[in-house]
Amino acid sequence: MKLLVPIKRVPSADEPVRVRPDGTGIEDDGRAFMINPFDAIALEEALRIRDSHPDGGEVLAVCIGDSEVEAELRTALAMGADRGLRVACEASLDSLSVAKILAGVVRREGPAMVLAGKQAVDSDAGQAGPMLAGLLDWPQATFASVITFLEDGRVQVVRETDHGLETLRLCLPAVITADLRLNEPRYASLPAIMRARRKPIETLPVADLGIQPRSRVVQLRMEQSTMARECVRVADTDELLHRLRSEAKVI
Repeated sequence: MKLLVPIKRVPSADEPVRVRPDGTGIEDDGRAFMINPFDAIALEEALRIRDSHPDGGEVLAVCIGDSEVEAELRTALAMGADRGLRVACEASLDSLSVAKILAGVVRREGPAMVLAGKQAVDSDAGQAGPMLAGLLDWPQATFASVITFLEDGRVQVVRETDHGLETLRLCLPAVITADLRLNEPRYASLPAIMRARRKPIETLPVADLGIQPRSRVVQLRMEQSTMARECVRVADTDELLHRLRSEAKVI
């Protein structure tokens, strides 16, 4: 069974985020990056499925971007992924563009399942997985907390919703996005990290997929928010509304 896991490079959550003075993005000079945590959970689940499957299988980690994303792909290889594939693309991508590129990779590789993180912690959009399933016309299960393979070849997914747990049964191939409680990702050992440095990473130009990425979402500006708060006691609702309108300007 071949399992495809999309990987996204995101800023490390251990460091404060600083916006560039011109507002064009975050300051990334000297900043540490990491695999998106939800993608790491999806990768861990793919590795467990491969190791427990009677016929074994292959876990393919895919990342979109320039050569810098290869560091995250090597981390995926150190965790246990069998192959790493970088789709070379310099353009700024929205969720639909990402889904179209991944759909091209899926058609090229023919996996039985795509396991992805439910969202990226930098954009928090949570759209690429469902859009990918729509483009492929595959069944999908988002926010998965338990994945179980059934004897009839289908996969059962327990997913977390705002109203509780929902259980779905899907035919393969399918797209599944991982939630926080699906598993605890493993740490890559030092020997595995050293071996991963010698493993080849395939580079695929996005043009070879027959796709010309065109983002429909344009980022105009980013601003640094402040955590400073001023607490003021008001006498009544009228004063509260007055302060919200004239001072805070939020209504």
